Amino acid sequence: MARIKGVDIPNDKRIEIALTYIYGIGRNLSNQILKDANGDIDKRAGDLTTDELAKIRDEVNKYTTEGDLRREVSMNIKTKMEINSYQGTRHKKGLPVRGQRTNRNARTRKGRGKVVANKKK
Repeated sequence: MARIKGVDIPNDKRIEIALTYIYGIGRNLSNQILKDANGDIDKRAGDLTTDELAKIRDEVNKYTTEGDLRREVSMNIKTKMEINSYQGTRHKKGLPVRGQRTNRNARTRKGRGKVVANKKK
């Protein structure tokens, strides 16, 4: 199993998909990295040579990924919470941040439903 940026990428998947296991790399960025590193998109991650793997590692290091990106995102959220922006207050309350409705859904952010006494009538 190859390690890139401290993440084990699966050997049995195509390298295009395997790179998406790294936080901050999606399909488009994965394709761009492989294009810049002259890598074959259809090759399996386990079939890569050490030279190809080194080229891919160098390309991945050009982008903000994994721990640095997680830290940057959490700092951005903390900043919004400190300046009391609308999004910051939504983060504090644990409600949806991007304008979604909350009277029917939003269970992912709000958690399980709270029981209200004498609701049934």
